[in-house]
Amino acid sequence: MIIDIIGDVHGYADKLTGLLEQLGYVHNGECYMPPEGHRALFIGDLIDRGAQQLATLQTVFAMLDADVADAVMGNHEYNALAFATLDPHPNYNDKDKDKDSDSKHYLRSHNEVHIRQHEAFLAEIPFGSELHHYWLNRFYELPLWLETEFGCFVHACWDVDSMAVLQPLLTVDNCLTPEALILTSQKHSAPYDALERVLKGVETALPEGLIMVDKDGAERSQVRVRWWLDELNTRTIHEIARAPASGLAQIPVDAMAENINFAIKTHKPVFVGHYWLTGNPEPLSIQVICTDYSAAVDSGYLTCYQLDTAQPLPLHADNFVQYRHD
Repeated sequence: MIIDIIGDVHGYADKLTGLLEQLGYVHNGECYMPPEGHRALFIGDLIDRGAQQLATLQTVFAMLDADVADAVMGNHEYNALAFATLDPHPNYNDKDKDKDSDSKHYLRSHNEVHIRQHEAFLAEIPFGSELHHYWLNRFYELPLWLETEFGCFVHACWDVDSMAVLQPLLTVDNCLTPEALILTSQKHSAPYDALERVLKGVETALPEGLIMVDKDGAERSQVRVRWWLDELNTRTIHEIARAPASGLAQIPVDAMAENINFAIKTHKPVFVGHYWLTGNPEPLSIQVICTDYSAAVDSGYLTCYQLDTAQPLPLHADNFVQYRHD
């Protein structure tokens, strides 16, 4: 069987349908059906940013309901749940938990950055509406990760140690529950740190006193790293960081990465999204593939990796397919 692993769609339904049709999927009046011997797998971040949020969700979940596709949760689906869920134990001293007009505190604060991140989703699916509740409930159906005999699939990082922390909180299918959402949203806790690893990746601290501003305008004291590289603790931040050049310019070239406790603990190929790559698609390492090639901007292309389950390794650049919308 061929698994068509599709990267972050971010509400660009036209790019999604274009890619599906390029791959040979045909709409039967209810959903896109794969060519014989194929199955789709969406690697998370279906929502936010694009102008076709509802159409994207309808396309993907119709395929899930027809059992011709699978999907894992991205950090944006998780964020949407946390943004809409009241915190039963708010910490009024937490500067990141802003009070709104009726003094409600949500698991994900309604500050300017977060509102801007969810703006496209909430423009089509209004906050608190029946439609909003429906899609939030559907997000709970998305597992945080999938593992098969031929591969490992997760939005940002395959970290088995973090998964071991999360698993007792999840359903048997590795899906969140409302209680797990609350526990993983509590900062400075083991479930929070584990969730961050799985859905957002591995980070290292910036040199003391340095702050980077990310693409959404949020200030960061840590930077994401390319966890698929070897010997992370022996490299400079410049060597391993996943950050824009403007951000890296603020960091001394000899600043070392420190205290990164991570190793890939599987011999299977690992498939992720999340990282906003550009250029010609290629494996990140002999074991890791990313299918996020920045489809959420006009210059980016929705990307798929076609995995042959009979021979998952070695990974090949020739197995990538991109929808060239331009």
